[in-house]
Amino acid sequence: MRRILLAVLGLVLVAALAFFTLAPGIVERSMNQVVAIPLKITPRARALHATLQIADMHADTLLWQRSLLDRSERGQIDLPRLLAGNYTLQVFSSVTKTPKGQNYDANPSDTDNITALAIADLQPPRTWGSLLQRSLWHAQKLDRYAAASNGQLRVIRSPADLDRLLADRAGGKKVVGGMLSIEGLQDLEGKLANLDVLYRAGFRMAGLAHFFDNEVAGSMHGEAKAGLTPLGRQVVRRMEALGMVVDVAHSSHATIAEVLAMAQRPVVASHGGVQATCKVNRNLTDDEIRGIARTGGVIGIGYWDAAICSTQPAAAAAAIAHVRDVAGIDHVGLGSDFDGAVTTGFDASQLAAVTQALIDHGFSDGDIAKVMGGNVLRVLKAGIAPSAAANRAV
Repeated sequence: MRRILLAVLGLVLVAALAFFTLAPGIVERSMNQVVAIPLKITPRARALHATLQIADMHADTLLWQRSLLDRSERGQIDLPRLLAGNYTLQVFSSVTKTPKGQNYDANPSDTDNITALAIADLQPPRTWGSLLQRSLWHAQKLDRYAAASNGQLRVIRSPADLDRLLADRAGGKKVVGGMLSIEGLQDLEGKLANLDVLYRAGFRMAGLAHFFDNEVAGSMHGEAKAGLTPLGRQVVRRMEALGMVVDVAHSSHATIAEVLAMAQRPVVASHGGVQATCKVNRNLTDDEIRGIARTGGVIGIGYWDAAICSTQPAAAAAAIAHVRDVAGIDHVGLGSDFDGAVTTGFDASQLAAVTQALIDHGFSDGDIAKVMGGNVLRVLKAGIAPSAAANRAV
């Protein structure tokens, strides 16, 4: 009997080891796919791309159980691919909760897929039942990656950090900046004071809602799709004071309208598309594009089907051109949503394909430099500077 029990225990341990080793990778491979498409990249596009300061406002890489420092065969971003793509800055988002049966139309707020993933990834037990702790864990992960990167990755927390990054890259250093963002402020767990906790951990941008309505704001994909809550209005004001950029990606139309009406600093839509070229409910209307531009903000265009109704770089260029035509060239940039459960036609190392598409669409070299990073870098530098109200008590 003892031998049988030991054998059973051994089988259980082997099965558990196989699950915790293999399951996270299997899940990610099914969700973050590159389905390769023919890419045209001319010598002229490669040469121009090598001169650009590239900035992308959204990637969900910190959610997954793989090292950011190693070249991976799954997903769309890691440090080697960012370096190969000539990135200056990548914004990394903290995803803390997603609803079961996630869809673009209507999702409840009472289910969660990320708890099972946190356990399967063997994340610290404190993250299993706390959305706040999940975000703090993601911040720790980015800090650890930067510390182990031999100087090739650094966390950006201030305008001075960004200036040093740009100066070092101009001097020939191969280095990428990483900035922390949040995808939905459900990680506040209903407490305004937790915003300061997240700020101290390094977060400098936050989307108000994700795929469901939360205590802060209505989501475009929620059930009620309402606007800002009383807590949400406090959160927006405190974010502006601290120097945290307000991101309206995934927000309901009512939330976007209320944010734009009260904003005193630049607002961004970090990743998505526009209704005019891809009529999906998550994408921005022309009025919303103009409203974000009036705050001095920027709109990040992605490369997946729900953002641009295609995975072709030419479709991204068409969406970018529309924002330019509606609001001006200074208000459009990149927001890939790489590693965000999206299927794309290329990964970060092949970003020169977007530069090529902009050339083919007739953009000037100067305007391409703005789109590929100049606009985002300008807005983020201004947005992460604390205001005079930052030291007021919560």
